[in-house]
Amino acid sequence: MAAGGPAATDDGGEKGGLRAALSGLTTRGRSFLAAGIAAAVCAYVLGQADLLRVGLLLAALPLVCVVVLVRTRYRVAGTRRLSPSRVPAGSEARVHLRMENVSRMPTGLLMLQDRVPYVLGPRPRFVLDRVEAGGRREVSYRVRSDLRGRYPLGPLQLRLSDPFGMCELTRSFSAYDTLVVIPRTEPLPPVRLAGEAAGYGEGRQRSLALAGDDDVIPRGYRHGDDLRRVHWRSTARYGELMVRREEQPQRARCTVLLDTRRIAYQGAGPDSAFEWAVSGAASALVHMLERGFAVRLLTDDGNTVPGEGMGGFAGSTQESADSAGLMMDTLAVVDHSDGSGLSRAYDVMRGGNEGLLIAFFGDLDEEQAAVAARMRQRSGGAVAFVLDSTDWVQGDVPPTGAEAASERRLRLLRESGWTAVAVSPGNGLARYWQQAGHQGVAVQSAAGGTTGFSGGWS
Repeated sequence: MAAGGPAATDDGGEKGGLRAALSGLTTRGRSFLAAGIAAAVCAYVLGQADLLRVGLLLAALPLVCVVVLVRTRYRVAGTRRLSPSRVPAGSEARVHLRMENVSRMPTGLLMLQDRVPYVLGPRPRFVLDRVEAGGRREVSYRVRSDLRGRYPLGPLQLRLSDPFGMCELTRSFSAYDTLVVIPRTEPLPPVRLAGEAAGYGEGRQRSLALAGDDDVIPRGYRHGDDLRRVHWRSTARYGELMVRREEQPQRARCTVLLDTRRIAYQGAGPDSAFEWAVSGAASALVHMLERGFAVRLLTDDGNTVPGEGMGGFAGSTQESADSAGLMMDTLAVVDHSDGSGLSRAYDVMRGGNEGLLIAFFGDLDEEQAAVAARMRQRSGGAVAFVLDSTDWVQGDVPPTGAEAASERRLRLLRESGWTAVAVSPGNGLARYWQQAGHQGVAVQSAAGGTTGFSGGWS
């Protein structure tokens, strides 16, 4: 970002710059001007020529400073760098500012002020005594927020003053940057859960392009291909060297469902049930991506992130890293939805090929618990973390009948094949993640070992 010095006037031309400079007179400058005018008036009334000269000198000094400051021709360029630009809630980021004098003459006293939201901390201010021609100065400050979100930084304001402190001019740079505060994440232990997820085998499965050698789909020869893979029949047909396709790796899929319905959560703030669910979804996303799964984020209103590629799932290599960043950016600003049900999320899920489903539910009534139970039929395995927000608002003593209703909904989910865990305030996801693993082992043992992840979660 760059901004002009005092020579850069507005559309009003030099008159507009002069008016702005006059309005920028400091208390000292206004006092000198008022004293000079008063002395001149008294000298005229009393007929004192010496007093008149003193009054004119007092009044002229701030005006001369204004004219000199306005007509000074130098330019200052500034840059801002965030390290890092994406930071978890509760962690600090450092903002680096660099000012460079790109004119041929040194500057006077410079005062820098960067505009930041109040949740990131106090507004930083710096004073630079003098920057020589072609010189540069670097300063930095730290920002921190306990609340996730996207926060603009800037624009940077540059305040210039004359050596006598009579006048100050403020110039603003046009550019600004954005700090993304993502939800907190916590490392999760490796667990093994029960559920139908055939073909997961260490988080990956392989399949040939078609059934047999006669049906193989060839491709053009590329430099470095093994000549033993040349498909001579296709080479003769197409008139160019063709090779057999390799087995194509297919990553195991995982959908993380986040219930954002406003009616499903009570309370607000960093310690609310909704913030716990958002942080839990972020932790699950990171954990499954690290374990080699193709992951997507799904909300109750049917929106998926990423929206394209691999049927909406984060792919591999660089695309996976970009998609992971996109999902975390989405969780940084996700808010309550006005929907009343989970039917849109249910419609997004295809029949039986969704892979593993990890859901974070708020309060579920009988109808929505039934919809969630049907989701199990459209996934290979399903794990639910259910938050009763009344516990988070009223503490450990639920109202009469609420505990029984919550248990009925958990039982409905478990009977439909979910591994359902009730979440209480005061504990992190890692504890419930381990508890879900123990439930999975129990279900697998009760079924005689006929169900389970091949390779489990790792």
